[in-house]
Amino acid sequence: MATMKAVQIVGRGGPFELVEVDIPEPGAEQVRIRVEACGVCHGEVMALEGHAPNMQYPRIPGHEVIGVIDKLGSDVSGWSVGDRVGVGWAGGHGQVTGLTYDGGYAEYMVAYTDGLARVPEEVSAEEVAPLMCAGNTTFSALRNSQARPGDIVVIGGIGGLGHLAVQYAKKAGYHVVAVSRGKDKEPLAKQLGAHIYIDAEAEDPAKVLQSMGGAKVVLATAPNAKSISQLFNGLAPGGELIVVAGSGDQLDLTPAQFLNGRRTFKGWTAGPAKESEETIAFSVLTDVHPMVEVFPLEQATEAFEHMMSSKVRFRAVLTMNK
Repeated sequence: MATMKAVQIVGRGGPFELVEVDIPEPGAEQVRIRVEACGVCHGEVMALEGHAPNMQYPRIPGHEVIGVIDKLGSDVSGWSVGDRVGVGWAGGHGQVTGLTYDGGYAEYMVAYTDGLARVPEEVSAEEVAPLMCAGNTTFSALRNSQARPGDIVVIGGIGGLGHLAVQYAKKAGYHVVAVSRGKDKEPLAKQLGAHIYIDAEAEDPAKVLQSMGGAKVVLATAPNAKSISQLFNGLAPGGELIVVAGSGDQLDLTPAQFLNGRRTFKGWTAGPAKESEETIAFSVLTDVHPMVEVFPLEQATEAFEHMMSSKVRFRAVLTMNK
């Protein structure tokens, strides 16, 4: 049987291991994808730590997948060999890509048809891969928020999620305020589209925001409980804070803070394939681009470590073409 290169997690806690395994065969309502690129995401930690019922190892991670269909399984309609597709976190049939079934850290993978997003030919695989999760998450969170054009929208954090969120917020017509730590991030934040930058090391973001009348929406893209709690106090009456990245750290919020101004707090994650298609379409239409560093599949461990230590600016992507 023909084989392929893949990177798998050998057991709970890792490590990643480069292996040669059989090329998978698609089953009913599945297609096989020849993978072109796969983003490296913090969500891989869930696979490493076994955050799924009856987690099975070895597991091939990766849920920001771009590739081309090269074989159809049975009972497949609406898709053809040669179609360019993407697969995100929501893998179809209730599966989670790279967690409950094998993902895109491989030369080939199988996917359910209800988890497939159509990807236009004119975009590069390496650049569009992060849109399947990071882009999907931030774009759909903003689009489904209370914000309307002209409203003050705050993006907390200028990293893998935040650098996309700033671009989406600007293109959607919001009054964009970027918040991060350090004056050195201001030029990039404004280059990406922020109208105002607040250095959280130099001033209290909540006080600055309240002096502006308060934020309609705060999108918290950095998994820092202290900064998330601080930004909540910058909301206008009726405003909402949306968390798209978090940790297990305790938030310092009281019921009175929610009651004061009827403020709300919610979480948001990447949605199904349709939302990925809409994210890609908006990104192409408005010229939104993720900033990526590309690694060959063989350097998956290095790419993951760079992502986890924030050495990547701003999304790491594995390519099967090098």
